[in-house]
Amino acid sequence: MPAHVTSLQLAGLAVLTLAGVVWAISVLRLLRRFRAEAVRELRVPRLPVLPSQPQSGPQRESVELTPAERDAFAGLVRQLGGH
Repeated sequence: MPAHVTSLQLAGLAVLTLAGVVWAISVLRLLRRFRAEAVRELRVPRLPVLPSQPQSGPQRESVELTPAERDAFAGLVRQLGGH
């Protein structure tokens, strides 16, 4: 203990330090709680100019290939694949 500091001053310093730590912890907890509530209440802004988007994509389409088209496609795949 330094010679110029009384034990009452050291006790006061310890109490103030402890109070500061408790205050900082409680402020952080409050901020975290209110931030979580704010995120839950956050609504996605909708642009009134754009029409609403469909929830599902278009129906899947398929086309049957002739044997000549299948051979041409296989040749193209081989050519692009480098084999």
